[in-house]
Amino acid sequence: MKKSLLYPRVTATRRVVSLDGFWRFKFDPSSEGLEKGWAAGLPEALSVPVPSSFADLFTDKESREYCGDFWYETDFFVPGEWAGREILIRFGSATHRARVFVNGTEVTSHVGGFLPFNAVVTDVVKMNTTNRLSLLMNNELSQTMIPCGATATLGDGRKMAQPYFDFFNYSGIQRPVKLMALPKESITDYTTVYRLGEDGKAFVDYTVSTNGEHDVCISLIDADGKTVAQACGKEGTLTVEKPVLWEVRNAYLYTIVIRIMDGEAVFDEYCDRIGIRTFEIVDGSFHLNGHPVYLKGFGRHEDADIRGRGLDLPTLKRDFELMKWIGANSFRTSHYPYAEEVYYMADEEGFLIIDEVPAVGMFESLMNAVDAAGGSQDKPKWFEKETTPELLVHHKECVREMISRDKNHPSVIAWSLLNEPETTYDAATRYFEQVFDYARELDPQKRPRTFAIIGNSTPDICKCQQLCDFISLNRYFGWYFLNGFMLPTAEMAFRREMEGWDKVRNGRPVIFTEFGADTSAQLHKLPSVMWSQEYQDEYLEMNFRVFDSFDFVKGEQVWNFADFQTGEGIIRMNGNKKGIFSRDRQPKDAAYVFRKRWTELPVDYKG
Repeated sequence: MKKSLLYPRVTATRRVVSLDGFWRFKFDPSSEGLEKGWAAGLPEALSVPVPSSFADLFTDKESREYCGDFWYETDFFVPGEWAGREILIRFGSATHRARVFVNGTEVTSHVGGFLPFNAVVTDVVKMNTTNRLSLLMNNELSQTMIPCGATATLGDGRKMAQPYFDFFNYSGIQRPVKLMALPKESITDYTTVYRLGEDGKAFVDYTVSTNGEHDVCISLIDADGKTVAQACGKEGTLTVEKPVLWEVRNAYLYTIVIRIMDGEAVFDEYCDRIGIRTFEIVDGSFHLNGHPVYLKGFGRHEDADIRGRGLDLPTLKRDFELMKWIGANSFRTSHYPYAEEVYYMADEEGFLIIDEVPAVGMFESLMNAVDAAGGSQDKPKWFEKETTPELLVHHKECVREMISRDKNHPSVIAWSLLNEPETTYDAATRYFEQVFDYARELDPQKRPRTFAIIGNSTPDICKCQQLCDFISLNRYFGWYFLNGFMLPTAEMAFRREMEGWDKVRNGRPVIFTEFGADTSAQLHKLPSVMWSQEYQDEYLEMNFRVFDSFDFVKGEQVWNFADFQTGEGIIRMNGNKKGIFSRDRQPKDAAYVFRKRWTELPVDYKG
């Protein structure tokens, strides 16, 4: 049961209670809490909201920058009518490490801050009374887990996170926590694969996993509540006579109902919403349901004022309304899998997602935009370190968890398996091959795989691009390189590199997963200077000219949707300002540039 990542649903056989709210909280800089018995009760605790990041809740810098152990605690009630069921607690995420205790007994642990896990607590909870839930967590960064970084100990003994990535190391219980009661024999997973027949029918090939031996029956129900297909067996095919397909920005969802049956008795029931669609690469283009699609959209972050990376549904709704307003149809979950609610909203709104595992910071550098591609000359190359085997184990586990969680979403069209790693030597290729092969093995739909290629990794030196089903480029000609008055020179250099990619792409499409320029929402200047809104517009127009000049460019996802928080530094003024929208979700001038372009580009542009 521990590894079932099905989204919590209330059905005829399942019960779900939210544990979100104010929890007790305490920093543990000396890592003394476990020895002192804090798992059974936190002394002198603070009160913090769950879900949220803890960093921006306080007014002191020590709390915002805190690195090390910390504790969460709450009480929960298990009703007596749940007796005889399997009792679980499900965490949407816990960043980055967590040990979970119920009534003082450790029940599970998890490493990785962006994917869910659950704890079976049936044998440790008390019925019809209050139970205590405690988490010992840690947000230190290392080279053996993703996202990568280091943890320094300062002269006064304080720990300090040193991320090898350019976003703030938000931490805490940042996604919902659910108390669940399931039947002893239950559904643990399901998968779907779609085929479109020449006669207009659609076929849904499914597989269901359970923890028992009883039979399984499946029903598919349309938006009007009508059952359109049925089948029995843990593997089989649902035939839909007149399917309504899930299309980009025109979503149609069916409800799939899975039941474990014993004659007429229902042992367990699970429901989810799915969209019938196919996605593949054909003749160098992305094809959704057999027709070409040009990707228009963003790299994004789960990031907002005060709540940090904590799930916030009003902000989520606003973000999708802004993406619809601007004419976008896609985004990349840079640089980690997002909360599940994001994917369900994308399913409903018809957005396409490139789903990215948290493999960012795979180089020993705090300036990835400048010096990451080959690694520092006086340090071992990233994929040749003693820590590499342990890192690979964790990387693959995160890939497994991501695909297991997200594989049935119609919005998810591709997997991004690394962001801006070192790629210029043979050890990187050997590492990449294992991750790419593992992702292909896990995904029943065999979605295309890619990784975001850093600017210094050019077509003549990149040793890993050949593993990609499509090429994803992060490029900043005109910002980090050849900027300001040199913008025309940047365009010429950009075009030369694109000609190089055309020689090695072997018919594969190319998309831009990052391009952008930092911009102050308050700065206007004529003639333009860097950081002004005028310069951002000129920079974008130059990029558009290059994109439009090459037919093999099949998508553009600007960096970034909105300004976001980073660590302190001389190239960051209270965060990264490349947003097309400000951090409070108001448009910069560039938003209107994109709105004009994207609302006029047809969905099958360059198809």
